[in-house]
Amino acid sequence: MKERFAVWMLKLLGRLPLSVGRVFGGFAGWLMWLSSGRSARITRQNLALCQPHIKDRARERLVRQSLTETGKTVAEAAAVWLHSWEWLQRHIVEVENDEALKTALTEGQGVLVLAPHLGNWEAVGPFLASYARLTALYQPPRQPALDEMILKGRSKDNIDMAPTNRRGVSQLLKALKRGEIVAILPDQVPERGNGAEVAPFFGQPALTMTLVHGLIQRTGCRVVSVFAQRVPKGFKMVVLPADERIYAEDAAESVAGLNRSVEDCVLRAPTQYQWEYKRFRRLPDDYAPRY
Repeated sequence: MKERFAVWMLKLLGRLPLSVGRVFGGFAGWLMWLSSGRSARITRQNLALCQPHIKDRARERLVRQSLTETGKTVAEAAAVWLHSWEWLQRHIVEVENDEALKTALTEGQGVLVLAPHLGNWEAVGPFLASYARLTALYQPPRQPALDEMILKGRSKDNIDMAPTNRRGVSQLLKALKRGEIVAILPDQVPERGNGAEVAPFFGQPALTMTLVHGLIQRTGCRVVSVFAQRVPKGFKMVVLPADERIYAEDAAESVAGLNRSVEDCVLRAPTQYQWEYKRFRRLPDDYAPRY
């Protein structure tokens, strides 16, 4: 019953005008902050770890802003899933540095896009697919009805979804070798022993995937970061070059470059990052627990 209601609410939010959906989503995020529940607690912990120089009052303001922006992201994600690329295209009010993406595609070795949990990452997929065929990793949620809605919303023209297993990795490799685009959410915490290294993220040790390093070494692909920043009337699509260390043969140096690439994006719009995610979990036993 709860699952069906959640899907119904998402569909309702997704059909509202974007500005109206943002109001409702922002209000829901404000309630998350006001209630001081799990999301608010984790956001405070992460910001205390990553932004220790910020005074308490300013940091709490950032907590409130972050959760408000997260609420807007949920409403916007539903709209992206339910509407066409033409709808989203009308709401992209600015594109910054897409020449970096175009240039990387012309090299013919494929482009690996880092799409962190920043702004509205659901808008990144259709945007990328307007330049070349896109293959993106997909880990389904536990709720079947929600999974159906998300998978249908993401699997649009020119987009293939790949499962988070060996078969999915094989799909990514084949797409890169064809000179296409592959998109990965680089700031998800991998399972222990599932291809991971500890690397700094905003000065804190974070278990970080080595999948990106492996794909680079096996295909010679180029890497850029892309995020959809929330701005009045829509989105600003931002393309940034990845930190050069990401191309290093040494896995530890490469994942450090990956995290630095994510940091570069976050610093552009820190209130729109998903700070309520437990980024510093699953560390090896010799690290002090962060949560």
